[in-house]
Amino acid sequence: MAKTVALTGNVACAQAMRQADPDVVAAYPITPQTTIVEEFSTYVANGLVNTEYVTVESEHSAMSASIGASAAGSRVMTATASQGLALMWEELYIASAYRLPIIMHNVNRTLSGPINIHCDHQDSMGARDSGWIQLFCENAQEAYDTTLQAVRIAEDHRVKLPVMVCLDGFIISHAIDRLDILDDDVAAKFVGEFDAPITMLDANNPITVGPFDGLHGSFFEFRRDQELATLGSVPVIEEVGKEYGQISGREYGLFEAYKLDDAEVAIVVLGSAAGTTRVVVDKLRESGIKAGLLKLRSFRPFPAEQIAEALAGVKAVAALDRSLSPGAIGAPLFQEIRSALYDQASRVPVINYIYGLGGRDVSMPNLEQVFNDLSQVAKSGQTGPVIRYLGLKE
Repeated sequence: MAKTVALTGNVACAQAMRQADPDVVAAYPITPQTTIVEEFSTYVANGLVNTEYVTVESEHSAMSASIGASAAGSRVMTATASQGLALMWEELYIASAYRLPIIMHNVNRTLSGPINIHCDHQDSMGARDSGWIQLFCENAQEAYDTTLQAVRIAEDHRVKLPVMVCLDGFIISHAIDRLDILDDDVAAKFVGEFDAPITMLDANNPITVGPFDGLHGSFFEFRRDQELATLGSVPVIEEVGKEYGQISGREYGLFEAYKLDDAEVAIVVLGSAAGTTRVVVDKLRESGIKAGLLKLRSFRPFPAEQIAEALAGVKAVAALDRSLSPGAIGAPLFQEIRSALYDQASRVPVINYIYGLGGRDVSMPNLEQVFNDLSQVAKSGQTGPVIRYLGLKE
């Protein structure tokens, strides 16, 4: 059913792509995403997949080609990072508006300047309102598993939206990890054959792709339908995660609640920092501090009601953002968590910690300090500064 291997996160993603056997991959290399499509291109060259690999001249072209191929009825995958995602900007909205089930790995890397090629989440967060489902991964295992699930989620007839699989640059993408991969036939059966209900190449059922929808058209209604599909993807993500658990032993949901049942203080975080946070939670539990962790997996759609329920008994919460929203009241994850908890009968203090920009490490002492701060907030009821910076140089 499965075999244990040692792979980098990027190669794990490429393996999942191979098993999903896309019809078309159009991609342009950019650090730290490059080795995903580099590895996948060797599978194409060696005849291991039946994929048309399109070498394009830019990330804008990569998404344009992906949109065309998907609209023509193909299963399509691509990958990017950072400035590459930014160059795709206008195309991201088109892919989601056309309800095209494209799968894209975004290997999280900061946006310049100054020039920096290391990890933070500012690229994904910049695209958070583009209509793509966004799923974040903690490690190589989750990157592999989530890639296979993303295909099922995107292609589900209740969804039909593009999915962005997000993994931390270098921390996950280039680090060798131990993981289990499914046998090819098991993975192929789980993913299934692509059934395109609409294709612009069906001469017997012609459709219009990319029409003008002006002042008195239905643009507003189209956008509302797109929003409803995004919100409606919540049960699909859960269903696919449970089904995947049945074949792999690793069940997935919208988030992972770790020791939250009796927690008094909790951290909410995305991506690889969840692993370090989990270790800190265990350490603090040994010293009598009731710490907990909520590792968010689905940032879009944002499961506000479920998160509010999971954090209902907590006295103070920290939202850790590996991104920055200059001029806003807090960064994106903080804004969402605070909004989710706003209507609770008992107002839970939420503190925003900005961390890890440009790839700066987050250490166990950093996270212990966060929990210590939260414990003081829980005892005193005084929040102090709502927006704080973790590991910022003096």
